[in-house]
Amino acid sequence: MTNIALVAHDQKKDALVAWAKAHEAALAPHRLFATGTTGGRLRAETGLDVALLKSGPLGGDAQLGAMIAEEKLDALVFFIDPLSALPHDVDVKSLLRLAILYDTLLAVNEATATGIIRALTDGRVVPPCM
Repeated sequence: MTNIALVAHDQKKDALVAWAKAHEAALAPHRLFATGTTGGRLRAETGLDVALLKSGPLGGDAQLGAMIAEEKLDALVFFIDPLSALPHDVDVKSLLRLAILYDTLLAVNEATATGIIRALTDGRVVPPCM
């Protein structure tokens, strides 16, 4: 079982929920984590069991970063809105830096997220934490 975090900026939450619905069967066998609002929407709008962390700006991004540093997170799917300024940009940059540093599977858009979930489902990739 793989530990996967699902995160989305406000303008990308609809896209992440739609992506999760489209890949619900592939995501269901994994342990899923999500930051505040995103996780609440995923729980309400899909049949997925999602562990909720704090909202990103209130520490959720830091919680995910800690999970990565402790090798407790195998993949991070983070739908980023490149057109919006974010008040917690430092937290986002820190999270992405840790994902890169610890060689965590990382998707920042739908195409890459789909590639990662397909590779995990097909057994073509084994996350470093497993």
